[in-house]
Amino acid sequence: MRHKFSFIYLVIFLLILPHSNYGRPITKEAPLLMVSDGIHDHSSEPSLIYVNKLGSSVTCTEAYGFLPCTNTALGNVFLMLVYGYFMFLAAKSLSAGSEILLQILGPGIIGGLFLPLLSSLPDATIILASTLSGSKETAQSQVSVGMGLLAGSTVMLLTILWGSCLIVGRCDLENSVAIDQKDTKGFDLAGSGVSTDIWTSYAAMLMIISCIPLVIVQLPQIFHGATPSRAAILFSLIVSICLLVVYTIYQVCQPRIQRRRLAYAKYKNIMSGFLEQLKTQARGRFLKDNGEPHIEVIQKLFDSLKNSEGYITAKDLRASIIGMHFEEEDMDIDEAVASIMLDFDKSHDSRIDMEEFVRGITRWLRKATRSATHDNDHSPTTPKILNDFHQRMKAEQDLWSDHSDEAVESVKNPRWNAFKAVLMLLLGTVVAGVFADPLVDSVDNFSAATSIPSFFVSFIILPFASSSEIVSALIFASRKKIRTASLTYSEIYGSVTMSNLLSLSVFLCLVYIQNLTWSFSAEVLIILIVCITMGLVASFHTTLPLWLCFPAFALYPFSLLFVYILNYVVGIP
Repeated sequence: MRHKFSFIYLVIFLLILPHSNYGRPITKEAPLLMVSDGIHDHSSEPSLIYVNKLGSSVTCTEAYGFLPCTNTALGNVFLMLVYGYFMFLAAKSLSAGSEILLQILGPGIIGGLFLPLLSSLPDATIILASTLSGSKETAQSQVSVGMGLLAGSTVMLLTILWGSCLIVGRCDLENSVAIDQKDTKGFDLAGSGVSTDIWTSYAAMLMIISCIPLVIVQLPQIFHGATPSRAAILFSLIVSICLLVVYTIYQVCQPRIQRRRLAYAKYKNIMSGFLEQLKTQARGRFLKDNGEPHIEVIQKLFDSLKNSEGYITAKDLRASIIGMHFEEEDMDIDEAVASIMLDFDKSHDSRIDMEEFVRGITRWLRKATRSATHDNDHSPTTPKILNDFHQRMKAEQDLWSDHSDEAVESVKNPRWNAFKAVLMLLLGTVVAGVFADPLVDSVDNFSAATSIPSFFVSFIILPFASSSEIVSALIFASRKKIRTASLTYSEIYGSVTMSNLLSLSVFLCLVYIQNLTWSFSAEVLIILIVCITMGLVASFHTTLPLWLCFPAFALYPFSLLFVYILNYVVGIP
């Protein structure tokens, strides 16, 4: 910690040091006089000492009147590193504060609304700084920085980070499913990879839907070859805000939806497991040759399970389930008893008679039979039907399970931690707001000094400055579990979704208010290509083999080359 503060103090010292320094310009025309002669009056000479010819002739302006600026390429590289580091600290502070609040207050409003919004705050502040700087002409020249960040963040997350997480999180694949913490195949491109839950696939689908505003703003270019009008920009802005509202509502309500779907998946798993165990006690086959339930066999099974009063109570069910070794099926016995009683006891008298038992088992057998029919197996045997149905229901429960349900330690001293979280959020917000504008200026000055378009500079550099989840995502994925892989990729897709909605909304709003020219067809197209490609891969596959990291990595240089060709070779605005 001491070394970290020492580094910050050093950076602040270096930032202040160049301010108000004076020197005698050395030119070919000026005679080399002795230093003791003093500083001559060179009012016509520039006040800066040029140490590098790779620079811009345009005079830079100090941010806030005291933060240094420079026209040289190397000087702006240094400033970008310094300001970018402060933006990274701001993003890290916002992320850490949000996670502390999430642990204290739980999901819902905090996890579904504030956490995603705060994670996108650094990007939003940089976009604000790129379009609110000075006059309209200055904003038009710097707006490419905001678009570069918008496109660069999306592409970096879905290519470099996506592929890196696949490499560090890889496990052995068995039956197309990754085995937790088992990595014996090394870099087997087809035999190793990661598996995620169904919620991760849903997050990828939502990411694709979030691209709709980008499509809308490009409709005039697609159909008429014209630059998007203010009406198109406004309509895209309205759609983006509406989708943002819907997405935040979904994020708030998602834990409740997830619990409901998980409960249904558990119910079906109990049903299939109960039938699987009952078949060993049945005196005959459950199904006839024509596929219909065998009523007499079911009645005999009831006779073997009923008590002396001729009924099956919850106590009887519990004893039977314990005898069936249900604990080996990773089921909660009390939950299994409650589910069976709820489904069978239609008279609500806390006991199951023969008619209710026959009706309930018949209903379950028909569901299992329909499941087998869907697999185009028209003449399966009873054991095969029940075994396949049980395996499928277990896999479905694993798919719907909340893989963030590991034991979470209660937060000690919640008041102090809440106060600490609020301070971290305030600090991150202030730092992001202060250093966003000078960071954009340094990118713009570097672009002018090197003649490299500011879009490419911001595309490559700024996403690493404003994103704090890169290192944490890699560390989290390296735990090599389905749970951690699901959370890691869900975070990636969620960050891209918020970028496509919140950051784009801010960008469109400022472009519309400032009446700036929209000339980002190539940039928007590459965002659509990367989002849709990677989104489709994750939407229809919960298991990702290792070889997918190579096309993911290849999309990053392809994106840069694609934008360059469309803008500077084909000439698409």
